[in-house]
Amino acid sequence: MPTRRIYYDDAFVQEFSTSVAAATENAGTWRVVLDQTAFYPTSGGQPNDLGMLGEARVLDVVDTGDEIVHVLDRMVQGNVAGKIDWARRFDHMQQHTGQHLLSAVLTREFGLETVSFHLGEEICTIDLRGAEPGAETLDKAERAANEIIFEDRPVNVKYGTIEEFRALGVRKEVEREGVLRAIGIEGVELQPCGGTHVARTGQIGMIQLRRCTKIRQDWRLEFLCGERVAKAARADYETRRAMAEKLKCGAEEVASMLDKALAERDASFKLSKARGERLAELEAEKIVRETPADANGVRVATRVFEGVEASYVLMLAPAIAAHEKTVALITRRECGHIFFGQGPGVGKDMNALLRKVLGEVGGKGGGTKDFARGALADPAAALKAIELGKRLLCERPET
Repeated sequence: MPTRRIYYDDAFVQEFSTSVAAATENAGTWRVVLDQTAFYPTSGGQPNDLGMLGEARVLDVVDTGDEIVHVLDRMVQGNVAGKIDWARRFDHMQQHTGQHLLSAVLTREFGLETVSFHLGEEICTIDLRGAEPGAETLDKAERAANEIIFEDRPVNVKYGTIEEFRALGVRKEVEREGVLRAIGIEGVELQPCGGTHVARTGQIGMIQLRRCTKIRQDWRLEFLCGERVAKAARADYETRRAMAEKLKCGAEEVASMLDKALAERDASFKLSKARGERLAELEAEKIVRETPADANGVRVATRVFEGVEASYVLMLAPAIAAHEKTVALITRRECGHIFFGQGPGVGKDMNALLRKVLGEVGGKGGGTKDFARGALADPAAALKAIELGKRLLCERPET
């Protein structure tokens, strides 16, 4: 026997009496079917209700077609009382009715069709199809939706066939036969929907549009309704206030001061990088001068750095290897980074050398004939890896 859905006709029912029609145990939870329920199941982008059935907690609510299955943490029998988690339910009602209103405004005023809806725990989204909704469009849509909210228009449940709804100007048709349930916002919207909704637009509270991003061929618009708008506004204010304190300015000056701070950071970074590169060049020249050449005039400069920034080592290693007939075998002990490089006139294969070393001491890496880099499996093997690399490099090929 189909479950009677109390929420279809009255979404404001918070407590109700019912009887258990069927119950089965499944992996430590109970799946219970009632003769009637006010618990809404996950459907149409709206999450399920939570609450209590007798002494049992409702963990999930599932729509199986004719029946609504309640997943409980314990068994219930006979006649039971149901109690909805009202704060969660009313929040969902605000978001869902707000979505209907917003979708209607975007379709009617800007030709943007809603192709999907998701009601999340913190953010709601609708995916829009059409031209990119710019800042001006979003501002106008938000203002238009909130004007209708402030007019406190009735939100009604209607039943009829798709032909009857079509004659009344349904926003988006659905491929279903028989008698359908629809939600109507006076003078604005009529849309088939099985979800829970507020009774008047004023109960939505307010709509706030957030970020809009490209999702494949559509546009994903984030929005908030009701209490979520107040929470977001408070969080935004606290963030702005904290930024203002750190920047030592007024809240209205945060954006300009942040731009200034970022510009100064970028300039400082460029200056620091230029100084680092120059310092690396000078140290590389010193290292090359202090490294004796072999019989072929090749210098093999080896270093195991400790307490030196990785970014500096990354500049120093190629600076050493840039010198003619010079090989740089460099590691950084803290992280096990290893760099092999050669300058003009050496004629070795740094990639092959690194792979051979890592094959013996452990690690991963690779590169080109002239420059290769990687990471040791054990940073403690840094000195061993360098000594092995130098030995292999200086070995005479077998004849």
